[in-house]
Amino acid sequence: MNPVRWGVLGAAKFAREHMAPAIHAAEGAELAALATSDPSKAAGFVAFCPGLKVHASYEALLQDPGIDAVYIPLPNHMHVEWTLKALAAGKHVLTEKPIAMRAREIDQIIAARDRTGLLAAEAYMIVHHPQWQRAKAWLEAGEIGTLMHVDAAFSFNLTEGGNIRNRPETGGGSLRDIGVYTFGSARFVTSAEPVDLSARIHREGGVDVFAQVAGIMEGPGGRFTYGSMTSMRMYNRQVVTFQGTNGMIRLEGGPFNANVNDLAEVELHQNGNRVTVERFATANHYKLQVETFGRTVREGTAYPCPLEFVRGTQVMMDRVYEVAVEI
Repeated sequence: MNPVRWGVLGAAKFAREHMAPAIHAAEGAELAALATSDPSKAAGFVAFCPGLKVHASYEALLQDPGIDAVYIPLPNHMHVEWTLKALAAGKHVLTEKPIAMRAREIDQIIAARDRTGLLAAEAYMIVHHPQWQRAKAWLEAGEIGTLMHVDAAFSFNLTEGGNIRNRPETGGGSLRDIGVYTFGSARFVTSAEPVDLSARIHREGGVDVFAQVAGIMEGPGGRFTYGSMTSMRMYNRQVVTFQGTNGMIRLEGGPFNANVNDLAEVELHQNGNRVTVERFATANHYKLQVETFGRTVREGTAYPCPLEFVRGTQVMMDRVYEVAVEI
């Protein structure tokens, strides 16, 4: 079966360091083209993919008949526009998170996906990682009893003023950048949705650099309490805990940046001081994401993170902004 031929829309640093190499390495995928108006920015991509075709504009790449799918790592505020343009051009599309700034914007992407019959997805890579799949399987198997509480934290210290995460006009802020992880991971593992939320936010330069969220979520196993913290002004920290009546599942060290900040592993703590630890030293969730995307495109298999799931996380995000108290 022919590989999915990918084009990358924009020479973003993240694309150069993570996603483009993942596409290049993935089975059933071929990194075929890049769109950038700055030839010097293409050099880092061509270094590991010498046969890469470089287009001088985004439009030219979308018009390339040799491209099947497009990866979009553009600034947040440009995601909806170029996702819709890619679908209109007949390309499958994988767009960086958040795919939209508001939940209602995702509706038009869903409509375009359904109208064209193409695959459109947000690059929510963690659901493709075996550590998160294991956490979900343990919870659903009742390994920790009745779920009572979930808490999540994700922080890093970003002081670079010109970075798009620090700019309100490009959709910056800790919630849009990393809140999708603390919110989405809880929703993925528990299949639950929030029924009550409160939040406290601190802003600098027009973007939230700290957010603390608390609430109640409800899923197949009943109701449980939820808490999360995100910050772009704190030392690196990533941890998610699912606490039940008879045990606890914990992902710590690098659950969102697996094998970057620390070794990817998930722990199961149970009564009698029993601890089970599973480590995933070689799993690359970016590569796994590309391969899963490709199977859906080529074989029609169900995609594990459809836009409907993505919309649910954005609904939660929208609600947090609505109820947040400034501190």
